[in-house]
Amino acid sequence: MSFKKNLEKLKELDHNLSAINYAQAMISWDAMTLAPKKSVKGRSAALEGLSGYYFKTLISKETEELLLSLEAVKEQLSEIELAKIAVLRDDYDKIARIPAKEYAAYSALIAESSVAWEIAKENNQFHTFLPFLEKVIQYNKNYIDYRGKNGNPYSTLLDDYEKHLTVETADQFFGYLQKSIVPLVKHIQTCPQVKLDFKGEHFTVPEQAKFSKFIMEQLGFRMDCGVLAESVHPFTMNLFRDDVRITTRYFEEDFKSALLSTIHETGHAIYEQNIDEAFGLSILATGTSMGIHESQSRIFENNFGRSYAFWECYFEKLKKAFPSPLNKLDLDTFYKGINFVEPSFIRIEADEVTYPLHIMIRYEIEKMIFNNKVQTKELPELWRAKYKEYLGITPETDDIGVLQDVHWSEGMFGYFPSYALGSAYAAQIKHTMDGVFSVEEKLRKGDFTQIVSWLGQEIHRFGRSKTPDQILLSATGEVFNPKYFVDYLTQKFSQMYV
Repeated sequence: MSFKKNLEKLKELDHNLSAINYAQAMISWDAMTLAPKKSVKGRSAALEGLSGYYFKTLISKETEELLLSLEAVKEQLSEIELAKIAVLRDDYDKIARIPAKEYAAYSALIAESSVAWEIAKENNQFHTFLPFLEKVIQYNKNYIDYRGKNGNPYSTLLDDYEKHLTVETADQFFGYLQKSIVPLVKHIQTCPQVKLDFKGEHFTVPEQAKFSKFIMEQLGFRMDCGVLAESVHPFTMNLFRDDVRITTRYFEEDFKSALLSTIHETGHAIYEQNIDEAFGLSILATGTSMGIHESQSRIFENNFGRSYAFWECYFEKLKKAFPSPLNKLDLDTFYKGINFVEPSFIRIEADEVTYPLHIMIRYEIEKMIFNNKVQTKELPELWRAKYKEYLGITPETDDIGVLQDVHWSEGMFGYFPSYALGSAYAAQIKHTMDGVFSVEEKLRKGDFTQIVSWLGQEIHRFGRSKTPDQILLSATGEVFNPKYFVDYLTQKFSQMYV
């Protein structure tokens, strides 16, 4: 086949795979926002069919021949074409050895598992979710075997979410964080703190949604290319750069959870909305890794959204939105309140300092699961033991324990470490940005134009065309260094709690 024909085939393959991903994403969005609970059977059948078609499209003799042909003439390819070939090869190698029927059946299982988790969490009944979780775990163990990777089995799953991440590297990273963070937590707990208590107050959902949308637009979210909806667990769904959807969840007794989760998801969404328009509907048109993705959500939520400078601009606007509950609150008290540090049960509501400990717990448990050191039925008790060990607290019920996260029901083992990596990446990125212009001054004025422009130029626009390592090096001028994260936490909270 001629070189020109091969490029046409590459374009067609890219389009077809992206179209399938688009359809699957639409079904998933519907499932997590509006679909009735009894729709699961039809949805799982549809996802099974789409997954089977995706598998046949990617894992075919024609695709393998196309990749080999183009890999042999790399010097003739453009940067975008080279990036597509690299991504396709990576995606191909990950699933090539998995039996087609098993791959398709897994998508159906995940559709059912997600609903089973939601019901189990609502009713605090781990035993009803257990059979689904056992199947999901077994599939992932099979998946590791099919890949035939050497080293720690769990490294295979880590690599799926953060390229080149291994258990050995993660152990070093978390070990460093633990040595630095635990003493900081202990120091803060000896100091007087401000805890915002809105007991008896009422924050209506319509008003929360209105203010959340206002903040989203202020941050740089393009509302004509996205929506804000509600779900049990906040998430971002990228269809392509001009259709990026996010969800949040509201509590009428306290606005903080919805507001901060909205800012977090907006960071994810702005990343997707800023990907190079030239990629179109393409396999390159999404974030390069979950670690880099989390760096963008967490830089918006924590480095910006929990900063004093940010609330110098937006605190009075918040008080106007909720005058009755907030009229007696001053900025200093509010700032300390949203940065209150305390060991807690719920990961997504944890403060910046203890949050990495929540991730370490999940990392340790997942590592045990995939090294056959714990049975699935033992997970609730192991969860409680780890929380006692790391945070000094013990969840009494599973809905605030092992059932709190959606990730395992969707087979996302290996994902959690990317949250902690994202926080560390964010600190390094923010440090670099501070050397270019005064981020604090921009936050104080509520001007995110230069901030989003810089992030777009240095990180967002590349999509999957560069690896996480390449993006971090080009954006910051150095390889990953978690010291920036520890320094950020130490400086911020030491100043707050002298």
